[in-house]
Amino acid sequence: MEADRQNKPFVDYSVSRKLVELIERNAHNLTMRCLRDIRTHTCCPTYHDHDEDELYNRIFNVYSQLGKWLSRVTTKQEIANHYTALGQQRRREGFALSEVIMALIIIRRHIWLKVLSEGFIDSALDLNLALELNNRVVLFFDRATYYAALGYGEA
Repeated sequence: MEADRQNKPFVDYSVSRKLVELIERNAHNLTMRCLRDIRTHTCCPTYHDHDEDELYNRIFNVYSQLGKWLSRVTTKQEIANHYTALGQQRRREGFALSEVIMALIIIRRHIWLKVLSEGFIDSALDLNLALELNNRVVLFFDRATYYAALGYGEA
């Protein structure tokens, strides 16, 4: 059983599955809200003038594939490869490292805001489910931020 669990994505057996599915199902609306926040945030000036469709696609890919990123099948090396390349690309595009980090923070924050807005946290069990998801999300975004900064420095 334990060996079988390690080969399945996080969302296949986790009690947080419904929360991950909520995020993926609402990826468009989350992306639109997040995009608006990033494009107007004072700490993200380069994002204000960057191609909106491109930014939309970048953010949407995070939300729509959240289950994949949180999956136990997705390795640290896959996250490292993706976000190191992302950091290198953002530097070449002229973004400041602080802007890249703030954008990742805003993207992460909108996940938690969505969970809260849906009223999932009505009991101790629901709170536990939400905290389980939040812990996985925070770990993923911590890794993403670290590797983006690493890639940025290498570019």
